Amino acid sequence: MEGHKEPLWLRVEGSHCSLSEMDDFDLTRALEKPRQLKIERKRSFDERSMSELSTGYARQDSILEMAHSPGSRSMVDTPLSVRNSFEPHPMVAEAWEALRRSMVFFRGQPVGTIAAYDHASEEVLNYDQVFVRDFVPSALAFLMNGEPDIVKNFLLKTLQLQGWEKRVDRFKLGEGVMPASFKVLHDPVRKTDTIVADFGESAIGRVAPVDSGFWWIILLRAYTKSTADLTLSETPECQRGMRLILSLCLSEGFDTFPTLLCADGCSMVDRRMGVYGYPIEIQALFFMALRCALSMLKPDEEGREFIERIVKRLHALSFHMRSYFWLDFQQLNDIYRYKTEEYSHTAVNKFNVMPDSIPDWVFDFMPLRGGYFVGNVSPARMDFRWFSLGNCVSILSSLATPDQSMAIMDLLEHRWEELVGEMPLKICYPCIESHEWRIVTGCDPKNTRWSYHNGGSWPVLLWTLTAACIKTGRPQIARRAIDLIESRLHRDCWPEYYDGKQGRYVGKQARKYQTWSIAGYLVAKMMLEDPSHIGMISLEEDKQMKPVIKRSASWTC
Repeated sequence: MEGHKEPLWLRVEGSHCSLSEMDDFDLTRALEKPRQLKIERKRSFDERSMSELSTGYARQDSILEMAHSPGSRSMVDTPLSVRNSFEPHPMVAEAWEALRRSMVFFRGQPVGTIAAYDHASEEVLNYDQVFVRDFVPSALAFLMNGEPDIVKNFLLKTLQLQGWEKRVDRFKLGEGVMPASFKVLHDPVRKTDTIVADFGESAIGRVAPVDSGFWWIILLRAYTKSTADLTLSETPECQRGMRLILSLCLSEGFDTFPTLLCADGCSMVDRRMGVYGYPIEIQALFFMALRCALSMLKPDEEGREFIERIVKRLHALSFHMRSYFWLDFQQLNDIYRYKTEEYSHTAVNKFNVMPDSIPDWVFDFMPLRGGYFVGNVSPARMDFRWFSLGNCVSILSSLATPDQSMAIMDLLEHRWEELVGEMPLKICYPCIESHEWRIVTGCDPKNTRWSYHNGGSWPVLLWTLTAACIKTGRPQIARRAIDLIESRLHRDCWPEYYDGKQGRYVGKQARKYQTWSIAGYLVAKMMLEDPSHIGMISLEEDKQMKPVIKRSASWTC
């Protein structure tokens, strides 16, 4: 990538199309012109919450008028989140300053943000690289602030990297694999910039990132929704990039499930944590990426085949997830009474889950009202752990039905102390410890009890929680979580994660000035100030999706 000019398609100018021309396809009308997507706030918010959210809006016009009046202080260089907020929290300006310090430039153009800007740490490791998953909240912050160029550059640069030949040892990876991260090397003598990408060959455990491709598609749609610029997603290169990612996960094989089979360490939980198989995080991102791709793929000769395959997969995937991954009080009671060794199509316990394998904590954890998608379901195995990202993305993508979405939020409110505590938000609950920790993690010293991926609290998850709260009409929950963040995060220098059962302690190996902790806070604040921002990261329910069939309907004693 050194010394050559950028191809013409990298310099495509944005068009001025209306939002109605680029909205999501209904699954059964995939080849027709889509309808205009509007966020109807009356559906999303109760009257009290909506009136609270709009407190500062009446004063926005006067604030902007002051910015351009003679003798007033200029606000041209002030982030929109600060300008549009009445009495913004002091942390907002500090967060924007820290986020801009993390920006990475390639040949004079911003292409991303590094993972952490912690100069106090002796070991840099790979925290000075641009990670695909880490950049997503940064990208959303820039889009919400009216700065789409860095997002466009990132999308194009990672698309170029996708085309590289990828090898781990002597084994060649699939053509569509997106990088986990990349680093820009500056040569001051030759005055050249070079990019070095990591596709998993340098990662912990040498695992390729399954989620990178999904996040790339989701971010491409967010850019398109935010800017109304269809020219980027419609370029032959972006269309081909989406098809390559989809060809990896839609390929036929030995699987009898529509879910995606994965190894440990292929997502945000990037170390051994017993999430191998069909982890909820990957399935939710997979579902969301399929729906986003469906709205952007051209129905031409090559795209039409993928559109048809996506539609079929979405129907099967939604049924599977809503039926077998969902857990509430009634479902838990049904599993508790399961018979085993059932055979043929009449089996109720289709995965031969042993009732004795249900951990004791689940019975006390499950409220009468509420529910969630469990961490994993595979033959003779059900991981009952609660994973925050997978459940929040399930709400945003409408993988969860409206009733299931409300149940997830009910559970969060009922179990606030366990799932949120003093620092939003637990990455998973509960932690694993003692002998189970040794077996599941391989005695991982970083994933000890209530630390890092093993029940640690991650501030970055605030933005997904806030988006889910807004979509389900529960902004007061997000406001409560943001208040907790604002009481500590800046004082603690924006750490990567917190330790302890209540999230009281800065993580023992947490980096300071972690970029996605900073960006996650900004995105949450901007979404709460202007809920219409959720449109770039949320998908409305498809009315044509097949209804969930409850297993209890076929239960026999």
